[in-house]
Amino acid sequence: MKETIKVKNPATGEMVEEIAVTPEADVEKILSQGNEAFKTWAGVNAHERAALLKEWAEKVKNETENLAEIMTLESGKPLKESLGEVAYAVSYIEWYAEEAKRVYGRIVPSHTETKRLVVTKEPIGLVAAITPWNFPAAMMTRKAGPALAAGCTFVVKPSEETPLTTMRLVELAHEAGIPKEAVQYVNGYGEDIGPVFTRSGLVRKITFTGSTPVGKSLMKDSADTMKHISMELGGHAPLIVAEDADIEFAVEQTLASKFRNAGQTCICANRVIVHEAVVDKFSEQLVSRVKQLKVGNGLDKTVDIGPVINVDGYTKIQNQIEDALKKGARLLSGHQYDKNDEKGYYFVQPTVLDNVEEKMNIMQEETFGPIIPITTFRENKEAVEMANNTPFGLAAYFFTNDYRTGIYFQEHLKFGILGWNDGAPSAAHVPFGGMKESGMGREGGLEGIEPYVETKYMSIGGIQ
Repeated sequence: MKETIKVKNPATGEMVEEIAVTPEADVEKILSQGNEAFKTWAGVNAHERAALLKEWAEKVKNETENLAEIMTLESGKPLKESLGEVAYAVSYIEWYAEEAKRVYGRIVPSHTETKRLVVTKEPIGLVAAITPWNFPAAMMTRKAGPALAAGCTFVVKPSEETPLTTMRLVELAHEAGIPKEAVQYVNGYGEDIGPVFTRSGLVRKITFTGSTPVGKSLMKDSADTMKHISMELGGHAPLIVAEDADIEFAVEQTLASKFRNAGQTCICANRVIVHEAVVDKFSEQLVSRVKQLKVGNGLDKTVDIGPVINVDGYTKIQNQIEDALKKGARLLSGHQYDKNDEKGYYFVQPTVLDNVEEKMNIMQEETFGPIIPITTFRENKEAVEMANNTPFGLAAYFFTNDYRTGIYFQEHLKFGILGWNDGAPSAAHVPFGGMKESGMGREGGLEGIEPYVETKYMSIGGIQ
């Protein structure tokens, strides 16, 4: 087991910081501290918890620029995106600061005059979270916010690629007055720390954002202790452009969806399905806009697209493009690379392909890179069948100005998140999550705090 993690800037390969791996014995100790702290934190009244969360949000806001720079250094995403993510992360803390005061129970009308029926909600216990590298701030606060608001204690293992942002967020939570043992972090590798979380009888809930295979493994390993689980897993988002769509707007929104974080997001458009009557117009405008995007070091404020996170991500992207071209796809732009294996940085020029068919790997596998494959359809039913032809069901997008077409897509697309004329549907106050193998449970919105509470029912008898 490695004793340190070398956090490197994926834009240059240079060392950002070397941090210690949390030994297994210390992970166990931290879980024990979190479990013990739960006894006190759960008893803190909701208004006080809300005030502490609001103070945490203020601390994060005040350190926006520093956090954004840390995030760009360790993840490579453009600085303007990192600044946006800090604001997005804050919105989850603020939202759940308010929701802390709205975890309501209810009185149920009784079936007999001598009883009163009461339903209450109480925090589930110690929560263990595992968060991804692509959104190191927002994915942490989207889990910590509702957990702490509900009265749970919280331990997070950030990605070994991007631990620094999470570490600073936890420090700011402590500076805001949230007890140290109520929110903690551990550092290490998933294959080492994941099993510690899953086998621990102290951990009552696992919340994970990451790949579907890892999510399935965590679910299986959590079964012996009957943990509650929330899983936000892989996606393979379709983006449908109908014949009547506003093409210029659809292009703009496709760019917003696809190229955020260099296409390394679970909800970015992976398959672009365009009506054959407008595909030439759409492709021409899209390629023109794509060629204007600037690739480079995210610390340069003029950069639109940063590096791919590592060599594995780069290799997958390259293989998908080569497979598509070999099977008959046509290159409209891009397919250029700037890589340095010795230093460890990998850039991929945004690439557009058309004449893409379902037999190609890029139409079957999540890409996680700045590649747009375009295919066509004639009938709306055909577009829906193509879109749903995947085991994943996280996000889907469609562009139409006909309400009948829009309602048809809304009712027939099997995805947990839909964007109708909207390439950026995420927000703290709405539910986020997928169907099928894209996970279970929802984060954000009214639904986001429910996974952190237990429902308790009591029947009071002997009423006169």
